[in-house]
Amino acid sequence: MAFGLNCRHCRYFGRLLIGKSRSIDMSKILRCTVFDLSSSLRITFGGPMVFQSRTAHNVRAPRIKYPLWYLQRERAKDDQQLTGDNRAFIKEAVHDKFGMPAVIHGISTYDVRSPLNEDSVECMNVEWNPKLQRTGLIARKLGNYPMWLNNGKSVLTTLLQVIDNHVIKYIPPDEFNPPRKPYSCPNHKKQLGCLLVGAESADPQYFTKQYCGLFYREGMMPKKYLGRFMVSPEAALQPGTPLLASHFRPGDFIDVRGKTIDRGFQGVMKRHGFHGMPATHGVTKSHRRGGNVGHGGEKGRIFPGTKMPGHMGNRYRLHKGAEILRINHKYNVIWIKGIASPGETNSIVYLYDTILPLRKHKSPPPFPTSKVLDNDQLIDSYKEDVYKFTDQTITYEEDK
Repeated sequence: MAFGLNCRHCRYFGRLLIGKSRSIDMSKILRCTVFDLSSSLRITFGGPMVFQSRTAHNVRAPRIKYPLWYLQRERAKDDQQLTGDNRAFIKEAVHDKFGMPAVIHGISTYDVRSPLNEDSVECMNVEWNPKLQRTGLIARKLGNYPMWLNNGKSVLTTLLQVIDNHVIKYIPPDEFNPPRKPYSCPNHKKQLGCLLVGAESADPQYFTKQYCGLFYREGMMPKKYLGRFMVSPEAALQPGTPLLASHFRPGDFIDVRGKTIDRGFQGVMKRHGFHGMPATHGVTKSHRRGGNVGHGGEKGRIFPGTKMPGHMGNRYRLHKGAEILRINHKYNVIWIKGIASPGETNSIVYLYDTILPLRKHKSPPPFPTSKVLDNDQLIDSYKEDVYKFTDQTITYEEDK
């Protein structure tokens, strides 16, 4: 006779069956076990067969860490025992195909001009409206710098340099199938396409063949950094289109996304800003501790989300509503107000149009992006209330 109830009562009576006697009535065992179980278990049995089934809640799909194009990006460095002549020949072949190394907008890159693929994206002359979503930029955080307003007030700013951005690929909404979908609404309508943007050209010798294939089809050099931006179909751009700092304007508000500084394992005072315990009145070895974290009575446990020591930093965070005070068009540098943008110096950040409803564009921005101008006279552009360094600082009144 089979017995399939897996619980503490069954294990207990199983030991009785094996150790003492096998002549125990099974109906008595069922009466003393089935009716003592918790109501949260669903038990189905017919005759001598008894089965238990549990239901799982909130089962999520496994998270994929990187997009598909980030897998196996860099190839392993191997010593191929190349002679000096062979290395020179490889460099010459790379320069003939992609151009010579050059410094563009203050960045060491390659002087390559990719022909735009006219057949890949349909060009539509659509006027901007607040419901359309533009692409973003990939920038490098340079550090902090003070600026002054016309009333003499000093403000701290953060410098972000747009590093050799080009459009690599556009995926229409019908073809875009991301590995991670929204958990709240898995059957959401696909209204936005995907625009793949690359930054900072590099030598193709140091990347895998599959990774370089993303760029060879468009006539571009491999990029060190890639970014995926969700855009409206009306804001799609052709592969090879350069993206400059003039994509934004002084006075606009943007969102800055970056990875925070890795602080390692930290206590509650540095991680959560706890005040700490007093240094007097009998406090012993508890000056920087978090104090009581549990409860009494039936709630005698630690609740999820309790602020405790742990790893701090090394997570992507979004700084919303950062105001642009100045843009340098010669070196593609953007000055944003404040020093709260995530990331350490020389780290990569991603710039978007802000999602804050009260700080969105009041006037039409460059749509779908700004055009490349050959006018070298326009070097800096400032917000209206920001002091320009070319203006006079001291004025004298004429003697009467």
